Amino acid sequence: MTQTSSGTPIRVLVVDDQALVRGAIAALLGLESDIEVVGQAGDGAEALAVLEGERAAGRQIGVVLSDVEMPGVDGLAACAAIRRRFPTTRVLMLTTFGRPGYVQRSLDAGASGFVVKDAPSEQLADAVRRVASGLRVIDPVLAVETLARGASPLTDRETDVLRAVADGGTIADIADHLGLGQGTVRNHVSAAMLKTQARTRAEAVRIAMESGWL
Repeated sequence: MTQTSSGTPIRVLVVDDQALVRGAIAALLGLESDIEVVGQAGDGAEALAVLEGERAAGRQIGVVLSDVEMPGVDGLAACAAIRRRFPTTRVLMLTTFGRPGYVQRSLDAGASGFVVKDAPSEQLADAVRRVASGLRVIDPVLAVETLARGASPLTDRETDVLRAVADGGTIADIADHLGLGQGTVRNHVSAAMLKTQARTRAEAVRIAMESGWL
Protein backbone atom coordinates (compact mmCIF):
# COMPACT_ATOMS: atom_id res chain seq x y z
CA MET A 1 0.00 0.00 0.00
CA THR A 2 1.08 3.58 -0.72
CA GLN A 3 1.64 5.82 2.30
CA THR A 4 2.70 9.43 2.69
CA SER A 5 6.38 10.18 2.28
CA SER A 6 6.80 10.23 6.07
CA GLY A 7 5.31 6.75 6.36
CA THR A 8 2.33 8.03 8.32
CA PRO A 9 -1.25 7.17 7.31
CA ILE A 10 -3.19 9.45 5.00
CA ARG A 11 -5.49 11.55 7.20
CA VAL A 12 -8.99 11.72 5.69
CA LEU A 13 -12.16 13.70 6.41
CA VAL A 14 -15.42 12.16 5.13
CA VAL A 15 -18.23 14.61 4.24
CA ASP A 16 -21.77 13.45 3.47
CA ASP A 17 -25.17 14.63 4.67
CA GLN A 18 -26.42 11.05 5.10
CA ALA A 19 -25.07 9.73 8.40
CA LEU A 20 -25.37 6.06 7.47
CA VAL A 21 -23.53 6.54 4.17
CA ARG A 22 -20.90 8.71 5.82
CA GLY A 23 -20.34 6.15 8.55
CA ALA A 24 -20.12 3.25 6.11
CA ILE A 25 -17.54 5.03 3.95
CA ALA A 26 -15.50 5.93 7.03
CA ALA A 27 -15.65 2.35 8.29
CA LEU A 28 -14.52 0.91 4.95
CA LEU A 29 -11.60 3.31 4.63
CA GLY A 30 -10.71 2.71 8.26
CA LEU A 31 -9.95 -0.90 7.41
CA GLU A 32 -6.97 0.24 5.32
CA SER A 33 -3.71 0.30 7.26
CA ASP A 34 -2.41 3.35 5.42
CA ILE A 35 -5.59 5.47 5.73
CA GLU A 36 -6.85 7.10 8.92
CA VAL A 37 -10.32 8.67 8.97
CA VAL A 38 -9.86 11.51 11.44
CA GLY A 39 -13.25 13.16 11.11
CA GLN A 40 -16.72 13.24 9.61
CA ALA A 41 -18.95 16.15 8.62
CA GLY A 42 -22.54 16.50 7.45
CA ASP A 43 -22.06 19.42 5.06
CA GLY A 44 -19.49 21.80 3.66
CA ALA A 45 -19.69 24.31 6.51
CA GLU A 46 -19.05 21.59 9.08
CA ALA A 47 -16.17 20.26 7.00
CA LEU A 48 -14.50 23.68 6.96
CA ALA A 49 -14.94 23.92 10.73
CA VAL A 50 -13.25 20.53 11.19
CA LEU A 51 -10.35 21.61 8.97
CA GLU A 52 -9.96 24.84 10.94
CA GLY A 53 -9.94 22.87 14.19
CA GLU A 54 -7.28 20.51 12.92
CA ARG A 55 -5.12 23.38 11.74
CA ALA A 56 -5.47 25.14 15.09
CA ALA A 57 -4.26 21.94 16.74
CA GLY A 58 -1.23 21.83 14.45
CA ARG A 59 -2.53 18.95 12.37
CA GLN A 60 -3.36 18.67 8.69
CA ILE A 61 -5.94 16.64 6.80
CA GLY A 62 -4.52 15.21 3.60
CA VAL A 63 -7.71 14.33 1.74
CA VAL A 64 -11.31 15.47 2.05
CA LEU A 65 -13.70 12.92 0.59
CA SER A 66 -16.90 14.86 -0.11
CA ASP A 67 -20.35 14.26 -1.49
CA VAL A 68 -21.54 16.71 -4.14
CA GLU A 69 -25.20 17.24 -3.29
CA MET A 70 -25.70 18.41 0.29
CA PRO A 71 -28.00 20.99 1.89
CA GLY A 72 -26.47 24.29 2.91
CA VAL A 73 -22.88 24.46 1.67
CA ASP A 74 -22.72 21.74 -0.98
CA GLY A 75 -19.68 19.79 -2.04
CA LEU A 76 -18.74 22.06 -4.94
CA ALA A 77 -18.84 25.23 -2.85
CA ALA A 78 -16.97 23.48 -0.05
CA CYS A 79 -14.32 22.24 -2.47
CA ALA A 80 -13.64 25.74 -3.76
CA ALA A 81 -13.41 27.09 -0.19
CA ILE A 82 -11.12 24.27 0.93
CA ARG A 83 -8.74 24.85 -1.96
CA ARG A 84 -8.58 28.56 -1.12
CA ARG A 85 -8.13 28.18 2.63
CA PHE A 86 -6.27 24.87 2.84
CA PRO A 87 -4.25 24.66 -0.42
CA THR A 88 -2.29 21.55 0.60
CA THR A 89 -5.46 19.55 1.31
CA ARG A 90 -6.73 17.51 -1.63
CA VAL A 91 -10.43 17.09 -2.36
CA LEU A 92 -11.91 13.90 -3.82
CA MET A 93 -15.55 14.25 -4.86
CA LEU A 94 -17.85 11.27 -4.33
CA THR A 95 -21.45 11.11 -5.54
CA THR A 96 -24.34 8.79 -6.25
CA PHE A 97 -25.04 10.67 -9.45
CA GLY A 98 -22.57 10.05 -12.25
CA ARG A 99 -23.43 13.24 -14.11
CA PRO A 100 -20.78 14.45 -16.57
CA GLY A 101 -21.39 18.11 -15.70
CA TYR A 102 -20.51 17.41 -12.09
CA VAL A 103 -17.05 16.27 -13.14
CA GLN A 104 -16.26 19.51 -14.95
CA ARG A 105 -17.72 21.65 -12.16
CA SER A 106 -15.73 19.68 -9.58
CA LEU A 107 -12.50 20.17 -11.50
CA ASP A 108 -13.28 23.86 -11.92
CA ALA A 109 -13.74 24.07 -8.13
CA GLY A 110 -10.27 22.58 -7.62
CA ALA A 111 -11.07 18.92 -6.95
CA SER A 112 -8.32 16.38 -7.55
CA GLY A 113 -10.69 13.54 -8.35
CA PHE A 114 -14.23 12.36 -8.88
CA VAL A 115 -15.61 8.88 -8.21
CA VAL A 116 -19.09 7.43 -7.87
CA LYS A 117 -20.37 5.86 -4.66
CA ASP A 118 -21.02 2.46 -6.18
CA ALA A 119 -17.31 2.02 -6.93
CA PRO A 120 -15.73 -1.00 -5.17
CA SER A 121 -14.22 -0.17 -1.78
CA GLU A 122 -10.72 -1.03 -2.95
CA GLN A 123 -11.13 1.40 -5.86
CA LEU A 124 -12.19 4.15 -3.49
CA ALA A 125 -9.21 3.52 -1.20
CA ASP A 126 -6.87 3.56 -4.18
CA ALA A 127 -8.40 6.85 -5.34
CA VAL A 128 -7.67 8.36 -1.92
CA ARG A 129 -4.06 7.21 -2.15
CA ARG A 130 -3.62 8.58 -5.65
CA VAL A 131 -5.11 11.94 -4.79
CA ALA A 132 -2.98 12.16 -1.64
CA SER A 133 0.12 11.58 -3.76
CA GLY A 134 -0.78 14.48 -6.05
CA LEU A 135 -2.42 12.59 -8.90
CA ARG A 136 -5.80 13.27 -10.45
CA VAL A 137 -8.41 10.50 -10.42
CA ILE A 138 -11.59 10.51 -12.50
CA ASP A 139 -13.96 7.62 -13.12
CA PRO A 140 -13.02 6.57 -16.69
CA VAL A 141 -16.60 6.28 -17.95
CA LEU A 142 -17.46 9.72 -16.62
CA ALA A 143 -14.26 11.15 -18.08
CA VAL A 144 -15.26 10.04 -21.58
CA GLU A 145 -18.81 11.34 -21.14
CA THR A 146 -17.53 14.66 -19.84
CA LEU A 147 -15.23 15.13 -22.82
CA ALA A 148 -18.03 14.17 -25.21
CA ARG A 149 -20.58 16.52 -23.64
CA GLY A 150 -18.27 19.39 -22.84
CA ALA A 151 -18.84 22.20 -20.39
CA SER A 152 -22.27 23.58 -19.62
CA PRO A 153 -23.62 25.67 -22.51
CA LEU A 154 -25.66 27.77 -20.07
CA THR A 155 -24.59 31.24 -19.00
CA ASP A 156 -24.46 32.06 -15.30
CA ARG A 157 -27.73 33.97 -15.55
CA GLU A 158 -29.46 31.17 -17.47
CA THR A 159 -28.30 28.77 -14.77
CA ASP A 160 -29.71 31.06 -12.06
CA VAL A 161 -33.03 31.27 -13.88
CA LEU A 162 -33.31 27.49 -14.34
CA ARG A 163 -32.53 26.95 -10.67
CA ALA A 164 -35.35 29.34 -9.81
CA VAL A 165 -37.64 27.47 -12.21
CA ALA A 166 -36.68 24.22 -10.44
CA ASP A 167 -37.77 25.79 -7.15
CA GLY A 168 -41.24 26.21 -8.60
CA GLY A 169 -41.29 29.95 -9.11
CA THR A 170 -43.44 31.70 -11.71
CA ILE A 171 -41.89 34.11 -14.21
CA ALA A 172 -42.98 36.98 -11.95
CA ASP A 173 -41.48 35.27 -8.87
CA ILE A 174 -38.19 34.63 -10.66
CA ALA A 175 -38.01 38.19 -11.96
CA ASP A 176 -38.59 39.57 -8.47
CA HIS A 177 -36.09 37.19 -6.87
CA LEU A 178 -33.30 37.88 -9.38
CA GLY A 179 -34.05 41.57 -9.84
CA LEU A 180 -34.78 41.18 -13.54
CA GLY A 181 -37.60 42.17 -15.82
CA GLN A 182 -40.12 39.48 -16.69
CA GLY A 183 -39.23 39.80 -20.37
CA THR A 184 -35.57 39.24 -19.55
CA VAL A 185 -36.44 36.15 -17.54
CA ARG A 186 -38.48 34.80 -20.45
CA ASN A 187 -35.55 35.41 -22.79
CA HIS A 188 -33.19 33.50 -20.48
CA VAL A 189 -35.67 30.63 -20.20
CA SER A 190 -36.05 30.50 -24.00
CA ALA A 191 -32.27 30.50 -24.46
CA ALA A 192 -31.87 27.71 -21.91
CA MET A 193 -34.56 25.65 -23.60
CA LEU A 194 -32.85 26.11 -26.95
CA LYS A 195 -29.44 25.10 -25.59
CA THR A 196 -30.81 22.02 -23.84
CA GLN A 197 -33.09 21.19 -26.79
CA ALA A 198 -36.03 21.09 -24.41
CA ARG A 199 -39.68 21.65 -25.27
CA THR A 200 -40.71 23.01 -21.88
CA ARG A 201 -39.16 24.82 -18.92
CA ALA A 202 -39.55 21.71 -16.80
CA GLU A 203 -37.76 19.59 -19.39
CA ALA A 204 -34.92 22.13 -19.59
CA VAL A 205 -34.51 21.87 -15.81
CA ARG A 206 -34.54 18.08 -15.95
CA ILE A 207 -31.93 17.92 -18.73
CA ALA A 208 -29.70 20.45 -17.00
CA MET A 209 -29.93 18.58 -13.70
CA GLU A 210 -29.23 15.20 -15.28
CA SER A 211 -26.20 16.73 -16.99
CA GLY A 212 -24.93 18.16 -13.72
CA TRP A 213 -25.16 21.76 -14.94
CA LEU A 214 -27.34 22.97 -12.06
